[in-house]
Amino acid sequence: MQQPKKDKPAPVLKSNVVLDIKPWDDETDLQEMEKAVRAIKMDGLTWGDSKLVEIGFGIKKLRISTCIIDELVGLYDLEDNIQELEDYVQSVDIVSHNKI
Repeated sequence: MQQPKKDKPAPVLKSNVVLDIKPWDDETDLQEMEKAVRAIKMDGLTWGDSKLVEIGFGIKKLRISTCIIDELVGLYDLEDNIQELEDYVQSVDIVSHNKI
């Protein structure tokens, strides 16, 4: 007699996302901007490494990686949350989005 197959839980789909967050100008405090970005909390969101990348004319942008659970974190919602940091953030761009 064959045993009935047990339903396997659906795999948790995750993505590794790298974002470029551009400040308003060279006077924007990038450490404070990063603190504000990392303070954004969402279920399924884990912040990773970051670095400052030269844009030009003395201005740098914040490049930050994150791991998201696709089912819980909407990428557009995350972008909107970062964009709401109006004192620091001029724009947010997705550098890469890879399923893991």
